[in-house]
Amino acid sequence: MIMTKLYLGVDPGRSKTGLALVDEMGRIFSLQIADSQNIDNEIVNFLETNCPAQIVLGNGTNSSNIGQAVQKVLPDVALTIVDEKHSTEEARTLYWQENPPQGWRKLAPLGMLVPPVPLDAYAAVILVRRFLEGKNE
Repeated sequence: MIMTKLYLGVDPGRSKTGLALVDEMGRIFSLQIADSQNIDNEIVNFLETNCPAQIVLGNGTNSSNIGQAVQKVLPDVALTIVDEKHSTEEARTLYWQENPPQGWRKLAPLGMLVPPVPLDAYAAVILVRRFLEGKNE
């Protein structure tokens, strides 16, 4: 079996942090919303036995504290900081691509629908994809 590289996307926030494991093709492997106050334990539990090839951290609110905690858990994994600008809007689009509206929601314009879950983990996916796009240029 060919092992694929996984990237840990981290969308930092004051109370919650989005975590995503994304492969080198940009496909979502795993998503989680983590408690920012307990981020080190949350990352250990989220990763289980997976070791990411790279950490991709958004440059938004609380990024330096979250970055330090992530590096404490994964000291041997390189960390890259990525611009978070407009990542939430892109995360909303990604959410609806991954979870197409059902029932009457199919009739409403996507821009008017509010996803029923926090988008932080999807924003973390966007950050990894931005990193991968920049890396492949």
